[in-house]
This record gives sequence, structure tokens and C-alpha cells, in this order.
Amino acid sequence: MLPVIKLHSSVDILKLSPLVRGLSKTLGYAEENNGIGLTKSYALNRKFVHWAADNFDWPEYNSSELFIVNKVLNEQDMPPLWPIHDLLLHLKLTRRYKGTLRLTKRGQSFLATPESLFDLIAPAFLFQYDHDQASRSKNRIIGNWDIFLNIINVEAQLGCSVEQLLQVFYGLQKSDGFDLQYSSMRSDFRLDVVRPLCWLGLLEEDRKGLGFLDDGMLYKTPLWEASLKLNTDNLKSAFQVIN
Repeated sequence: MLPVIKLHSSVDILKLSPLVRGLSKTLGYAEENNGIGLTKSYALNRKFVHWAADNFDWPEYNSSELFIVNKVLNEQDMPPLWPIHDLLLHLKLTRRYKGTLRLTKRGQSFLATPESLFDLIAPAFLFQYDHDQASRSKNRIIGNWDIFLNIINVEAQLGCSVEQLLQVFYGLQKSDGFDLQYSSMRSDFRLDVVRPLCWLGLLEEDRKGLGFLDDGMLYKTPLWEASLKLNTDNLKSAFQVIN
């Protein structure tokens, strides 16, 4: 059975959650501009993508970093827009109309309520969205969100690394040389588990001074405690006492 993810205490949701912040700003943009322009293939147009890169304040996906690689930005060049676009349509917050993405009445009702927006999108994004679509591997990560959340709840209490989690979940250890199995599993685990948790705002990764291929330490944010009640909460308390 999947854990319930729903706010039960007050936090600054727009500060903590890149996904809620991006969705909230996208709804506001659509309201102020009478929709978001779409290309002929129904992608978000460049005008909006450039605006999103400037305004989302999304770690690792802002204008200064994205324009190093691209002279212009299309939707496919900004990965955070993939789930945002999908969620807007899947949850009927917007609809396509005459070459634009327009707010629905449901979407308008969430303009000023980011906490309610989190409660709506968090389970859909975490438990239903296909996070594996960006992976080049044909193998899916073994496990489910009940297992992932309950174990990370304990392991990340004082901070943990992807290397540590791979050892706990799969018994894999990093070797000195190149290990194809480890490299593939690390990549898939980051895409399928770590990145969704960071994008939703439940985890944050300390990447100061790290290169693109390096893994930072992972820490639970206040949003983790404010939205999750897990079976391992009692083990987490015992862990705190021991340490």
C-alpha cells in the first residue's frame, strides 16, 4: 500500500518545492497572458520556455546554465517542463484551445492555493508519473515507493548519499574502476527515485563544489516531515536516540 502524501503542518511550500513553484508560476503566466502558446506539435513555445528558465528558480535548470548548451530553448531542452506540462493536462488544470494551453476553472481555483496544489499533484507525480521515460536503460528500478520512502526516511535522517542508498537497497558497492552495472543502476536510481523526490521538494541535494557527474549528500527538507507519515517513523526516532 502506498503511503499517503498530504500536508498536515504549515511550511513554505513555494520555497521548498521546485515542482509546486513551477506549476504555480505556470498557472499564473497562463492567467496573465490568456494562455501559453503551443507549437504545431503541441509543445510549449519558446517564449514561455525562456520565461520559465528565467523565473522558475529551478536548481540546475536556470537561464545561466541552460543557455551554455543551447542558443535557444525548446520544451525538450528544459526537463522540468516535461512533468509540468503533463500534470497540467492530466489533472485538467489546463486544456488545449486554438493553439494555446488555457486555464480551466479547476486550474484557476489553484492560483492562490499552493498548499492545495501540492496535495493534488504530489501523489500523481510521485506515484503515477513515468519517471523512467528519460532513462536509456531497458531495466526498471526494483522496488516501490512504499519501500523507497520508508528506508530513505531512516537513511537520510542525518544525510546520505546515492552510493549509500544503492548499497542498502541493492547491495551494490562502488568500485575503483568503471562498473557498467553500478553506473547503470546509479543513473536509473537517480532518475527514478532521487530526482522526483528532489523536484517535489522532499529531499535536497547539497551539490556545492561538485561536478556534473558527482553525487551530493541528500537531506530531508521540512516538507518531508510536513507531508509524510511513514511506518519507519518510530525507527527514525530510535536512530536519533542512538546517535
